[in-house]
Amino acid sequence: MISFIGKRLLLAVPTIVLVTFLVFLLMELSPTDPAATLAGDNPTPERLAEIRAALGLDRPFWERYLDWGAAALHGDFGVSPITHQAVTSDLMFRLPITVSLVVLALFFAVVMGVVLGTVAALNRGGAVDWAMNAIANILLAVPPFVAAILLVLFFAILSPAFPATGYATLSDGIGPWLQFSTLPALSLATIPGALLARQVRSALVDTLEEDYIRTARAKGLRRGAIVAKHAAKNAAPPVVTVLGLVLTSMIGGAVVVEKIFAIPGLGSVSVDSVLNGDLVTLQGLIVVVALVVTAVNLAVDASYGYFNPRLRAR
Repeated sequence: MISFIGKRLLLAVPTIVLVTFLVFLLMELSPTDPAATLAGDNPTPERLAEIRAALGLDRPFWERYLDWGAAALHGDFGVSPITHQAVTSDLMFRLPITVSLVVLALFFAVVMGVVLGTVAALNRGGAVDWAMNAIANILLAVPPFVAAILLVLFFAILSPAFPATGYATLSDGIGPWLQFSTLPALSLATIPGALLARQVRSALVDTLEEDYIRTARAKGLRRGAIVAKHAAKNAAPPVVTVLGLVLTSMIGGAVVVEKIFAIPGLGSVSVDSVLNGDLVTLQGLIVVVALVVTAVNLAVDASYGYFNPRLRAR
């Protein structure tokens, strides 16, 4: 397994390098001029040239990219020209907030998907199956920002069980953290939960028709034991694939949800960076998100090696 993961790590290195180059290139091609943003209204050409020289923007592209890449390799993404704060420290402060929110949303999505999908698969073709599929289809049609507005309306305004905005860290206690994180996490979990439900149902339906499942039934094993001990693991690989995809989509969905609920995570800083023309922070943010997505994909690959040991030899 260690060798298997090591090979995947080596394959991830050129991906990260390519991402950093594309990020730097896109920032270079961006119509936003950091010098003009800092200079204010009606700057003189001399003032623009002075700011560009101070920021190093008058240097060749390749030279700036190599210097930035070497610094980023040591965890230094520079200093924001807008906030005058170190980008790395700002992102590292916000990253745990977004990660904790996404992990809670993933928990809700997995519970929702496994319950709906398993119940539908065990009652295939019946009214329960139809009802579970109907619920999943409805959830698929609700974008995160719509789910957020509805949840705030029903559970923060009409029935004030949760706060509408704000955030509490885990250091403040599990109770306050859950109180502030439940609604945004549920907003992020609607579409992923529905996707997982459909995938779990499809994978379980196919697995429950296998010969070894029929043999287990013929031996008199209970249905719950068959699903838990025999069907679940063999149905897991396609579900884990979708799980990795929905996890990365949650990181993107956090941009909108964090802004709605006033959560100071990566989503909020990404919106602020775009609006303020803070390309330095935006560069660091995209690289950090790319690293997180790469780690998720690595975890998915490692799970394949667990569920199917034959893949470890490849």
